[in-house]
Amino acid sequence: MMGGGARAAYQVGVLKAVARMLPAGAPSPFRIICGTSAGAINAASIATVADDYKKAVRRLDAVWRNFHVNQVFRSDALGIARTGLHWILTMLLGGYMQRGPVYLLDRRPLNRLLKRYIKMDAIEGLVEKGVLHAFSVTASGYQSGQSVTFFEAAEEVIPWRRVRRVGSRAHITYKHLMASSAIPLIFEAVRVHREYFGDGSMRQISPLSAPIHLGADRIFVIGNRKEDENTGERVVSTSPPTLAQIAGHALNSIFLDSLESDLERLERINRTVELIPENERIEHGGLTLRRVESLQVSPSEDLGLMAQPFSKLLPLPVKILLRGIGAYRGEGSDLLSYLLFEREYCRELIALGFHDTMAMEAEVRAFLEID
Repeated sequence: MMGGGARAAYQVGVLKAVARMLPAGAPSPFRIICGTSAGAINAASIATVADDYKKAVRRLDAVWRNFHVNQVFRSDALGIARTGLHWILTMLLGGYMQRGPVYLLDRRPLNRLLKRYIKMDAIEGLVEKGVLHAFSVTASGYQSGQSVTFFEAAEEVIPWRRVRRVGSRAHITYKHLMASSAIPLIFEAVRVHREYFGDGSMRQISPLSAPIHLGADRIFVIGNRKEDENTGERVVSTSPPTLAQIAGHALNSIFLDSLESDLERLERINRTVELIPENERIEHGGLTLRRVESLQVSPSEDLGLMAQPFSKLLPLPVKILLRGIGAYRGEGSDLLSYLLFEREYCRELIALGFHDTMAMEAEVRAFLEID
């Protein structure tokens, strides 16, 4: 599960549809669960109750269906003014008075929410029982420039190191979830061990790497963009882009582009592996060459455009802030979709995810081997 801020509500709908296909009390059909950014939080919610998948999905659904912005970041006038002023002063003074990481929105409410609903210590026991084979969270190191996948897994899983990609065994905590979902500039960077980390989607050039290294031979992927969303024609621009449009474009590049290219790469490698006789697929670099199947469920609607009718639901201080940078113009709706943690919008995305998955029910059942 990838990131996308409030867009991650779509993942909940997909997970609900899978739960509908399973009997009551059944464990999670996913023995390896990997998440990045907001997807890491959803992944942790499922992983910590992996022995009862329907229960895990019900709890996750209950949170997202009743979300309000103030449960994720401070949306009151004082909170917005405080962090906004800190950011402006830091830029004006060249960082001279900077104390701690600079960010636009204060996420302490989210930290409290995670501690209330997700019991991270449960993962270790579920791995020991064999209910889970592995769970991972990916974050991006600001100092090292590495995409680091922190994982808890069975003993046979070994850490890995590739160009700008590292897999590190760790006891995953709330800090890892907060670090993985720290959208750059908008949310505060989080220090884990010796380094500050930000959103895991940054520099994650190979999102499918983590599940493959953790041993997956089939990967169920929840997409975060309509397949033909960016296939429009180039048009003549009459005015320069707003700050919100630039920010939305940057976030789309961070959250949406790498998954599609990695899936394409996976299919190309699969075709190459098929050309090699099975008895010659020897272990190479710690991994045995093997075919890895994938199935993707993606939104049938543009999640950015879906956000526009719900923008009026944001608290007034947030609306003033976003209106000032052009987020309420048509081109700025992508930025809105990342920050619109309001139940009406989230419920629409959940319903869409459920509908899109049920439309593929036969394919999903076959892929997950659900009788």
